[in-house]
Amino acid sequence: MAVCARLCGVGPARGCRQRGAAREQRRGAADSEPDTDTDPEEAAAGPAGRAPLSLLELPPELLVQIFGSLPGTDLPSLARVCTTFRRILRTDTIWRRRCREEYGVCENLRKLEITGVSCRDVYAKLLHRYRHILGLWQPDIGPYGGLLNVVVDGLFIIGWMYLPPHDPHVDDPMRFKPLFRIHLMERKCATVECMYGHKGPHNGHIQIVKKDEFSTKCNQTDHHRMSGGRQEEFRTWLREEWGRTLEDIFHEHMQELILMKFIYTSQYDNCLTYRRIYLPPSSPEDLIQPGLFKGTYGSHGLEIVMLSFHGKKAKGTKITGDPNIPAGQQTVEIDLAHPLQLPDIENLRDFSELSRIVLEVQEQVRREEQEREQQQEEQEHSQQAASQPASPLGGEGAEGEETTAGAEGKTQDKASASQPFVLPMGVISRNEDYPRTCRICFYGTGLIAGHGFTSPERTPGVFVLFDDDRFGFIWLELKSFSLYSRIKVPFQNAQAPSREAFDEMLKNIQSLAT
Repeated sequence: MAVCARLCGVGPARGCRQRGAAREQRRGAADSEPDTDTDPEEAAAGPAGRAPLSLLELPPELLVQIFGSLPGTDLPSLARVCTTFRRILRTDTIWRRRCREEYGVCENLRKLEITGVSCRDVYAKLLHRYRHILGLWQPDIGPYGGLLNVVVDGLFIIGWMYLPPHDPHVDDPMRFKPLFRIHLMERKCATVECMYGHKGPHNGHIQIVKKDEFSTKCNQTDHHRMSGGRQEEFRTWLREEWGRTLEDIFHEHMQELILMKFIYTSQYDNCLTYRRIYLPPSSPEDLIQPGLFKGTYGSHGLEIVMLSFHGKKAKGTKITGDPNIPAGQQTVEIDLAHPLQLPDIENLRDFSELSRIVLEVQEQVRREEQEREQQQEEQEHSQQAASQPASPLGGEGAEGEETTAGAEGKTQDKASASQPFVLPMGVISRNEDYPRTCRICFYGTGLIAGHGFTSPERTPGVFVLFDDDRFGFIWLELKSFSLYSRIKVPFQNAQAPSREAFDEMLKNIQSLAT
């Protein structure tokens, strides 16, 4: 503010007045001398052909342009500098520009004048006030989780719940439905409305707990009820969630899972707590672009998984989950240091042959881990015995690094080529329309558990990369196959501020799931 005060020439500091007086003396001396070469531009610059010395001497329309280019968060401080700035900052053109550039509001904001709401009101009471809830969130719905995307949509802020396509159509686009919306009905304050149910928007409430957490509450849950009672509500939910009726589902275990999910999720009545999630950061070394994928999970239907890369490992973290493996858990882990050479197409049909290859790599990985642990123990012992820290490993280590680098180069070459692929006999797939060629395969492990996440264990499997947007995982112990397809939605306000922030987010959602 002190800087702004000096710019406008109203600074209270004694130094400001002294410097101003000195400048006036210099200008008086200059004016007394004859000036034969007067530049026309100088003459138009201001009084006595001089450039303006303070912002207050600039035309108001130019100040509007200057102030409109500043971040909206800085404008309230600028308004406190002087009455002239405060008056100019009432100009709606400034706030219309801030709404457009900071929040992408491209609506004709002039229509707001009919309702008596200014662009300044929209910015201050709607967009700026609720800026912390924009982005991607995971609701706390027990093991089921979810994916909420809060966006500025015209003159509304809307929370869209994203749902996978109906099982088993993993390549279909995502579905979405609104859970709440916020808008400015009058100049007083923004209105929060619950969109859950089938009776239209009704009164709701949002509480921002902290920067990365907020909660919603419906104040009129009777709008969620249907005249036909719970049976009608269940049948409607089943059509929306699964795209079918209960009579179409013949598998008894699947019926139980569906009914359990309805009973569990409907008790919340859209009164939920949400925690922020970030999209995974990418690097040129990544096998494919990380991001969100839809995957098939047997009787549980389609679920949302986040694929991220961590050096020689890739992780698939559940954003939505089920009673066996809840949301937040790491469903698959891919060992990028151990690519698999699949047999020819005829031998690939033999499940025992594929199992033999995978188990051999599993044993190799186990031996390598034991060797690393043994080397680490020996190094610690040598460091304790020596008076100085142990020197780095010699030629063997350098040779090992070269071998690793060479393996990475070979992996990239293999990933660019394609080879025939078919599922072995006896492996169950919800979606028979999987690709018949793949780029490369890696050894990996998948997390399996009993109902209620009991007795969880990691079992060996095969990660299959089909193309930039699809991959699969063969669960050896379950003799099942999951197909994953990329979610192609341009999510905004979802990038992690840093790699550390993303890793911390993963750790947090996994600890909550546990």
